[in-house]
Amino acid sequence: MGKAKRIAILVLAACMAGSSWAQSDLPELGDAAGAGLTLQTEKKIGQEIMNEIRMREPSYLDDPEVEAYLNQLGNRLVAASPDPAQGFYFFPLQDPMINAFAMFGGYIGVNSGLILAVQNESELAGVMAHEIAHVTQRHLARIIEKQKQISTASLLAMAAALLAARSNADMAGAAVASASAGAAQAQLGFSRDFEREADRIGFQTLEKAGFDVRGMAAFFARLQRATRAYENNAPVYLRTHPLNVERISDMQNRELDVPYRQVPDSQDFHLVRARLQALRGTPAEAVAHFRTLLQEQKTLHVAASQYGLAVALVRQKDWKEAEQVLAGLRGGRGGSPMIERLYAEARVNRGDVAGGLTVFKEALARFPNASGLVYSHAEALLQHGRLEEAQRFLDGQVQKNTQDARLYQFQAKAYAARGRAGQQHKALAEAYLLQGQLPAAIEQLELAQKAKDGDFYERSAIDARLRQLKRRQQEEMKPK
Repeated sequence: MGKAKRIAILVLAACMAGSSWAQSDLPELGDAAGAGLTLQTEKKIGQEIMNEIRMREPSYLDDPEVEAYLNQLGNRLVAASPDPAQGFYFFPLQDPMINAFAMFGGYIGVNSGLILAVQNESELAGVMAHEIAHVTQRHLARIIEKQKQISTASLLAMAAALLAARSNADMAGAAVASASAGAAQAQLGFSRDFEREADRIGFQTLEKAGFDVRGMAAFFARLQRATRAYENNAPVYLRTHPLNVERISDMQNRELDVPYRQVPDSQDFHLVRARLQALRGTPAEAVAHFRTLLQEQKTLHVAASQYGLAVALVRQKDWKEAEQVLAGLRGGRGGSPMIERLYAEARVNRGDVAGGLTVFKEALARFPNASGLVYSHAEALLQHGRLEEAQRFLDGQVQKNTQDARLYQFQAKAYAARGRAGQQHKALAEAYLLQGQLPAAIEQLELAQKAKDGDFYERSAIDARLRQLKRRQQEEMKPK
């Protein structure tokens, strides 16, 4: 790996801690950032690191419904941002730390601890709008531009410090101490400039997207007050996003020019919070938590707490009670694909396979783009031997969404169950390719060639795809 790429990845790793390095002269929309790092390069680096997170980050939360909610909320904000054409991808981590972070290429991570700490959806939107602004302002590209004025040793030390800050403040402090005092002070000064710019742009995005702009200052002010109780163990977000009275005052001053508007939370916001809470601890602890909330009437959102109880019961494999709880929630406020998916799963696992599959089909007719429903329906069909039906369903879903690696994985399982080895390996090749594993994709296509079980057109498609990927591999191996 070349020196420039190593430095870029270290900077990206530092950003994963939620940090911001900046320069003091902040041009609008990062007009000065494009000279050294193109948007295409940023996207490529972001994709590579996102693939690593999916495969190796223990806290990565592979939950299609939480992810879908974050992307729905995030895309609403992106549409109101200064650069709505730039692609973004939002992903959750099962981490109790209050944190969110932006990476190269529009990849934004959100910890479960943050989602559970906010008091309403506008507060969550405020934090996400702030992170979106880090991307649209091309803060990371401007870091690269600034590198020529920082020694390599100082840059690497600061990168290590900021990466360590994600989980261990003491380790971060030691790493910062190893860097030169001048470089450390310069980085701290720059980060305050970045944060102020992200506050300003994020506030504008929040207002344009139709959220309560008071949510941003309210959340940050509450975090600041809480630091007194934390003493030396402040939330990660505060360590990596320097917060002071001036920043909060600036946000509150902007609020004075905006008429008050009450913005109700979405149903999905409360369901996702309940789901994340239900995934904490042991299944028995989660069940007890929601039973207490409901029995002692300690919740303002009864339906969400009932859904949380159902998620906990499913974790406990108590399918019968989970089905009973969910049956009472169906159809409320226009229905929810999250409730329908869990209800269908409960019926299937309780033994009513036909009834559960019918619920899946009816729900998909209402919510055709709900990824959680799609995956669970495919899994139920495969588990219960509905192989041809599963194949038709998955072939149609892949045609609708050619960028979904999980669909290709399900498709490969269906082909394998039907003894179609060539198509199985071809589907796995597409899944590996979408996960950034080009050599593995080529290997799967070579196995598909050896299978020799398809017709002329299928074998020809495999040969053509293999040639295409080998040419791509040769291009990527050329010296840059």
